[in-house]
Amino acid sequence: MKKIYLKTLLVSAISVLAVGCSSDFLEETPTENVSVDDVAKTGEVFSDILAGTLTGISNATFTTGTGGTTDHEDFGQKGYDIYLDFLSGDLALTANNYNRYGPFVQLQTTNDFTRITGNYTAWRYYYRLISYANGIIDAIGGNDATITDANKVTMGQAKAMRAYAYFYLSQLYIPEYTPTSKILPLYLDSSGVALPQSETQEVYAQMVDDLSEAITLLEGYTRTELYQVNQSVAKALLAYVYAARGENNDNILARDLANEVITQSNLPITTKEQTVGGFNRIDSNPSWLWAIDITTDAGLDLISWWGQMDVYTYSYQWAGDKKAIDENLYNAIDDNDIRKTQFASDADIADPVNELEDTEKLIPFKKFYNGNRSRGGQRVIEDDYVFMRIDEMYMLSAELSAREGFEGDAKDRLKEVLAERFDDPADYAYVDALTGQDLQDEIYLQTRIEFFGEGKSFLALKRNKGTVTRGPNHTYLAGESWSYNDDILTFEIPQSEVQNNPFID
Repeated sequence: MKKIYLKTLLVSAISVLAVGCSSDFLEETPTENVSVDDVAKTGEVFSDILAGTLTGISNATFTTGTGGTTDHEDFGQKGYDIYLDFLSGDLALTANNYNRYGPFVQLQTTNDFTRITGNYTAWRYYYRLISYANGIIDAIGGNDATITDANKVTMGQAKAMRAYAYFYLSQLYIPEYTPTSKILPLYLDSSGVALPQSETQEVYAQMVDDLSEAITLLEGYTRTELYQVNQSVAKALLAYVYAARGENNDNILARDLANEVITQSNLPITTKEQTVGGFNRIDSNPSWLWAIDITTDAGLDLISWWGQMDVYTYSYQWAGDKKAIDENLYNAIDDNDIRKTQFASDADIADPVNELEDTEKLIPFKKFYNGNRSRGGQRVIEDDYVFMRIDEMYMLSAELSAREGFEGDAKDRLKEVLAERFDDPADYAYVDALTGQDLQDEIYLQTRIEFFGEGKSFLALKRNKGTVTRGPNHTYLAGESWSYNDDILTFEIPQSEVQNNPFID
């Protein structure tokens, strides 16, 4: 695979970091680097240079410190996927010897805007990506520019990445879609001038506009690497945006987009074998729709997703901060379901081949693992990051079809996935008898099981207006419950932004 870890001069040229008035949030371009204006002028002649800066945005999704700290939880999108999974309740912190995520899992962070790890890092990271994207958009001519063939793909990808960042901000910082609530400042250029909070409906409308334009601009584009946003990725992101807004027409639009991605991408559903295959390599997971090919050039080690989640990597999972599936969710998995074997049972722990300890019950040792399967073995990370796989579109299509009364379609999509999780069709024949809320609940449950540890369960929690109830294997707050829109499950706008943006109260 092509190595994509690039530290180009032109990435720093548009590195107007997360917006706001503070020098912490708005870093001027260093004098030794090219300015944003210089990039714009150069980009008029050399469109490949703008495409190179777009690659820098992809680098930021897996680079450490992109949330503005040296914290071991600060390593790009997969770091925020872990936060989302903890908020969903499906990821349980079962031992906390190194206190990584301890305050967050105790829900102290989401109740205290002075906390840096979480509130500040997520805000900084996503607004950093927005600023990168805005720099590219401005260099091409701005939001309403007439796009030439040379810059069509670059503009489409930049707008898709801007919408992707606003989508995750909307999921983390807004309890639920309320049209006139004001939470997020909406930055659409790289000027760096502080802005007031926009109404939530404006933020969503902008995401829809950006992704709709991206879909048009990316028509006919064939990517060479999975980190590049193509039309299918843009459609999948737009499906998530519509589904999160959740009005009836939105649900139909989201379902139709999900079905289009399934047809257009022609990717296979993750097989039984791949379900317990480690989720570690692009070349062995053809169901991956959007992913990063990690190489040793990236320099990732302990501070990484693998460094938090995999017992067969030199990691916190190996050393003492144990992360497992919620026990109640595990118990809800059918014994004949291949996904039940993803998690360490007593028998697995007793088998010396697995090199597991007694404290590691229910860790996902057969879902996410380095292929060498040597305890604490992987030091420099070479295993890849998956951001999205085609199975998500099957389950999203099923969910929204059921919600809007197309129950036959919903059952068909659900069973297409379950056919790769069971050996005997009789084990999932029960789906045919489900109707109404029972069918919706089953799809939601299967979504949680299918995407455990992939950062999707919290998104599903909010779409389904569910309730989090922590099982008995959580170190903190076991047995407690919260509604999907409880403030305790919502990030706080960080203190730095409140202090330095005069428009935020």
